[in-house]
Amino acid sequence: MRNTIFSLAGISILIGMLIFACQPNVSIETAQYAVNGQKLYVTHCKSCHGAKGEGLGMLYPPLTDTTYLLKHRDQLACIVRNGMTGPIEVHGKSYEGDMPANPELTNVDIAYILTYITTTFGNSTETYTQEEVKRSLADCQ
Repeated sequence: MRNTIFSLAGISILIGMLIFACQPNVSIETAQYAVNGQKLYVTHCKSCHGAKGEGLGMLYPPLTDTTYLLKHRDQLACIVRNGMTGPIEVHGKSYEGDMPANPELTNVDIAYILTYITTTFGNSTETYTQEEVKRSLADCQ
């Protein structure tokens, strides 16, 4: 039974990596980060930002604005870790919902989540690295 569970978990990780690896110009490392990030996204982000990053009405913004993700890349780790209050403009619309902080997430967790978001919803092909998270968090404090 235990071996079956581990086998199923391994198969699901492999399938997820293959899906991301099939995207052009995505490295194996980026695919691995994105697969791990998808699991964390489901736990920490999906209830407000949606399964496809579509957001929730005018309360929580979508995560599909490639321009916003690229322009604010240096601030994304701070937003995930420390949350955000006040209005935010995405896709030309203003959103007022507060985002709670996620202090329990490690730097690698944040790197995984941001890689998933930027590659899945933002069409990036780059890994959001742990070093990038560390630098961003140091700059926002």
